[in-house]
Amino acid sequence: MNRRTLGLNGLRVSALGLGCMGMSEFYGRGDERESVAVIHRALDLGLNFLDTADMYGSGANEELVGRAIKDRRGEVVLATKFGIRRDESGGRSIDNSPEYIRAACDASLRRLGVDHIDLYYMHRRNPDVPVEESVGAMAELVEQGKVGHLGLSEVSADTLRRAVAVHPIAALQSEYSLFTRGLETEIRPTAWELGVGLVAYSPISRGLLSAAMPSADELSADDFRRRMPRNTGENAEHNRALAAEVKKVADAAGLTTAQISLAWLLAQGEDVVPIPGTKRLAYLEENAAAADVTLTPEQLDALVKAVPVDAVRGDRYAVMADIER
Repeated sequence: MNRRTLGLNGLRVSALGLGCMGMSEFYGRGDERESVAVIHRALDLGLNFLDTADMYGSGANEELVGRAIKDRRGEVVLATKFGIRRDESGGRSIDNSPEYIRAACDASLRRLGVDHIDLYYMHRRNPDVPVEESVGAMAELVEQGKVGHLGLSEVSADTLRRAVAVHPIAALQSEYSLFTRGLETEIRPTAWELGVGLVAYSPISRGLLSAAMPSADELSADDFRRRMPRNTGENAEHNRALAAEVKKVADAAGLTTAQISLAWLLAQGEDVVPIPGTKRLAYLEENAAAADVTLTPEQLDALVKAVPVDAVRGDRYAVMADIER
């Protein structure tokens, strides 16, 4: 698979990454054996950029990824995140304090079974802690050899600019897809200006841009998409109609809706790296094939016409916090 560079310090990753979150939580019950097989097959295909976080499965996802890559660490560009703390009752808080950052990194290294993390993200930002303090603590981890490169997730253009003034930021991870394009106005241009790569999570809009996406009622009780505003009520009907328009363009190109959606993202610039998540081998193979697709200007124009900016209805999450800070 082709490689792309994140940031100005030469972090080379596969053009597509693999989001591992759903292997442990949020999308119904997982199967560790198949999840490990998916990770191994991804590496076989040259897809070397693996994404996890300490809050996925309350640490279980990092442990799973660690077991999967134990004998193949040299093939992996490993990314994980800190910042979202979970308590025993299921509550969450955001902690960006330097003390917590140091402790969280050490805990992630233990769970992953590695001696360094290639890309370490601040998962969400707490505005009560100056971003300069948080990035300063993250920079210490780089100096200590525990972390290779730094990243942020879901922050504003202003926050990104302040962070880069402290230490180089290799990547900004934000939701980006044909269905989610709000960052194109200010955040994406700022990242480009600063030399920060863009890692696009939920590039298939949590399955909405996939022929395999069931209705909310058909999802398992522990699948958080049952409560996703974009997938419920009148919003669901409207958004499925948009996805149907994307499918028409995909059919004409001999692609699936997921593949053409990923190819559209890849066409947005060499600094963009989508990380579609899956726990199924069939979907991994389907997604990986998108890396070899080059869309024509006419196809790109048809996709934008199929899903105009702000055409999608419904918030991205059931509870929308002010996550761009």
